[in-house]
Amino acid sequence: MLSQICNFITWDFDPDFISSPVTIRWYGIMFVIGFIAGLSLITKMFKHEGTKSNWPDSLFIVVVICTIVGARLGHVFFYAWDYYSQHPMEILKTWEGGLASHGGAIGILIGILFYSYYVTHRNPLWTVDRLVVPVAFVAGLIRLGNLFNSEIFGHVTNLPWGFYFIRSREWQSICMEHGQMVACHPTQIYEALTYFALFGLLMFMYWKRNAGERQGLLSGVFFLVTFGARFLIEFIKNPQEAFEVGMVLNMGQWLSVPFIIAGIWLIVRAMRRQREKIEYPNCFSDKK
Repeated sequence: MLSQICNFITWDFDPDFISSPVTIRWYGIMFVIGFIAGLSLITKMFKHEGTKSNWPDSLFIVVVICTIVGARLGHVFFYAWDYYSQHPMEILKTWEGGLASHGGAIGILIGILFYSYYVTHRNPLWTVDRLVVPVAFVAGLIRLGNLFNSEIFGHVTNLPWGFYFIRSREWQSICMEHGQMVACHPTQIYEALTYFALFGLLMFMYWKRNAGERQGLLSGVFFLVTFGARFLIEFIKNPQEAFEVGMVLNMGQWLSVPFIIAGIWLIVRAMRRQREKIEYPNCFSDKK
């Protein structure tokens, strides 16, 4: 699976956890682990603030549906519309791959608008501020899933932690172009480490600094760090689609810009506004 050859790392990880009689991939397992861990954490946070006990489960359903639908449609419209406009039934084949994180983010935000209107009757930012904490953890797991799939990696590098992605056809094509084996940036790891560090920061802000009392602060930090890192790492990442070749800024970077701007605005807005004191009963309101 993992070995050091000529100062580079050979990555030969089997993406299938189970291949028979049904195929279960590590990428899917990362999603499941993330959703379960996310539900557990958001339940603890909602209980900490004394919300109704059915709110976490309702939010979980909304997030799962909106993540999958949004990420799929994001890929369809942002990266492969030329193909899917001619083959619309192929959009339903999510098991064949093709999910875009920006689409997932947009889908979740739309879902939260409806969730806030019909369930919490609170400002949507209240929900977003709490949801981004587990989402940062899930984002790190998803990038590990990309690593297990040997996909979405970076340019050729001479750095000692460069990877030989043995199972990747894209990597094999790159090697053929260079006429030899070449190592590539493991950009999946770069992003995963960033998101896990962000998760730790948001946890500290929420539990130790009561950052939830500054509406929009947690959301702003999440957007700025997540999409700021994505914007920068894209410079050393290989194009995901043919139309991105030769672009100064690729599609992922253009889609990140609005989130970065929103993050900066939310942080400035939160720090200028007066802190809203929150009581923490540490029990659900319907159990009092």
